[in-house]
Amino acid sequence: MRTRLVLAWTSAVTAALAVAAAAGPVAASPAARGSAAPTARCPQLSDELPWYGDNRARLQRVIDERGSCHGRGGPRPVAAFDWDNTITKNDVTDANISWSLRHDKILRPARWKDTSKWLTDTADKALTEACGTDVAVGAPLPTSTDARCADEILQIREDGTTMSGEAAFAGEWNHRRTVPQYAWVPQLFAGHTVPELRAYTAAARTEALAAPVGATRTVGTHVLPAYVRYYEQQRDLVRTLQKAGFDVWIVSAGSEPVTEVWSRGIGIDRAHTVAIRSVLDRKGRITTRNEGCGGTGVTEGEAIPYIDGKRCWINQEIYGIKGRAAWNRQAPERRITLGGGDADTDVTFVGDATGAHLVLNRNKNEVMCRAYDNADGRWVVNPMFIEPLPRRTTAYPCATAAYTEPEGGFGPVRRGDGSVVPDQRDTVY
Repeated sequence: MRTRLVLAWTSAVTAALAVAAAAGPVAASPAARGSAAPTARCPQLSDELPWYGDNRARLQRVIDERGSCHGRGGPRPVAAFDWDNTITKNDVTDANISWSLRHDKILRPARWKDTSKWLTDTADKALTEACGTDVAVGAPLPTSTDARCADEILQIREDGTTMSGEAAFAGEWNHRRTVPQYAWVPQLFAGHTVPELRAYTAAARTEALAAPVGATRTVGTHVLPAYVRYYEQQRDLVRTLQKAGFDVWIVSAGSEPVTEVWSRGIGIDRAHTVAIRSVLDRKGRITTRNEGCGGTGVTEGEAIPYIDGKRCWINQEIYGIKGRAAWNRQAPERRITLGGGDADTDVTFVGDATGAHLVLNRNKNEVMCRAYDNADGRWVVNPMFIEPLPRRTTAYPCATAAYTEPEGGFGPVRRGDGSVVPDQRDTVY
């Protein structure tokens, strides 16, 4: 009797397996997706590319549970990444400025104050004295040989100060929606066409990818990184997300034509690349005005993809949320699944992600406070994949001075319930 029962059970199992095989692979249960065994239909992150700790497994779990491999259908999940120092090592905007200064691609404005609504009289004077007035308005400045002019431009771009140390920008702006020296970069290329700027970027990209890791270059008296590299781990992550059915976007505070040239290198097209969008004149030339977000209309840099501005641009461009509502955190079904960044400029949109918040550790206060506090258990911290920073020796000042206030200055970082995040130690390096 027992033998007949065993035979009957074996026959039933064999038949069930045959039916399952004919129907194709079956998505694993949530419990199985969290286990070490991969599901049959889930694209896998490469196990040959090193990640810190169990970060690869944690990201893979999000892919398994939220991607097309779960077999449940529904809208495509969205992943969004910052660009500079998140997808690449080093800043591609800086690489483009460096190349442009060394090839005389900055055109002389009629007045330097016309390039930014916040540029101070002091900065206007410093730039005028450094770059001179011998060159005709609209003609290229000889920055390849004029170190003084190149220096003044680089100093204002990097630190928002003149070479003499005085503030280059002044006035009022929302410090969680813009920063003048970031907005100033595409404004510097006013008078050029978008194809011209893309061509400069392509040349700068070729140069930066060819330079050896660790190489530097001196422009004026500024010593700048000469190389850029795509992080292979991030390239693999983007590719795997796309194969798993994710809609993958880049959201950067750089100039959009510049970012577009670089994003193609990881398989992200222009339609999925969001950065500072310059308004063009009737001849297709870049102006000093930008497209706005969240009901701001055309601006002079007041609403760029920067801190809360990145959330606004994601809501507006990806989810179609218009007007002031685009500045607000949305319901989970209208938020990204995975967000990746490296700096305080990314903290809002990365924090909006419902599946994982990936942060490359560059010792930036607000984003690292939130990452180490790990309030929802979904923050994934990784050292930079190339030339990672050493451990920070002092605690992040989360309880007092890590949050960028909209009106300027710094305050405590608070959780969603209003409680203050305590100071955090650097533990992933």
